[in-house]
Amino acid sequence: MIATSPRRQRWWHRARPLRAVGPLALLVVWQFASMTALIPTTVLPPPLEVLTAGLELLSTGELQAHLLVSLQRIGVALILGVSVGLALAILAGLWKVGDALIDPIMQMMRTVPVLALVPLFILWFGIGEPSKVLMIALAVVFPVYLNTYAGIRGVDRKLFEVGVIVRLSPIARIRHIVLPGALPGFLTGLRMSLGVAWLVLVISEQVNASEGVGYLMNNARLYLRTDVIVLGILIYALAGYLSDLIVRMIEKRALSWRQGLETT
Repeated sequence: MIATSPRRQRWWHRARPLRAVGPLALLVVWQFASMTALIPTTVLPPPLEVLTAGLELLSTGELQAHLLVSLQRIGVALILGVSVGLALAILAGLWKVGDALIDPIMQMMRTVPVLALVPLFILWFGIGEPSKVLMIALAVVFPVYLNTYAGIRGVDRKLFEVGVIVRLSPIARIRHIVLPGALPGFLTGLRMSLGVAWLVLVISEQVNASEGVGYLMNNARLYLRTDVIVLGILIYALAGYLSDLIVRMIEKRALSWRQGLETT
């Protein structure tokens, strides 16, 4: 492995603060548009008004309660979706019969928009938590499956042959050769699934929900509280960014052996 030069490391270290330039520039443009009335406050409230709404909801405890519910839904759905997607990918990637049985179904199902299944999920599971969690979990399954499956299939066959030569057991070959080789694909699928999960959560929480950030936004729509709606959008955006950042940090540490350009 070729070590990254100190000069390149210093360059990336200096470049990291540039990540804040985009959001700050957007905030300045937003504030300018509000101050100059380019955008009516009824359409897009100024940042200070959104901040005030957030502090108001924080003081009453309402925001924390709804955010906790949303995080619980995402957490349970990710555990279910990632577990199922990973298990199916391992079965299809390592077992010919599993590949023949699982992969065609997954390739067909991944083209069906999850949001189109909302009516069926409500009929099958009602309007409570199961339908929301399972809908998010289903959306998570496909990115994890597809990327992990591709990672397993992309493992160098020569490494597998070396494992046979040194008399590694089948389980040891999977543990020491297949899974490390598929790890980059799995982490890529995990990052993609997080984005999809937050997207589906937005929709599911606005359909017959009584809790969650999406419900808070939908309720604000009835009272024309655009400041609360924008606050909810910002919360989703920030939560999605932070969850992706966590996976990227895990990816950077777990794949430190892999040579390539780093952008984190």
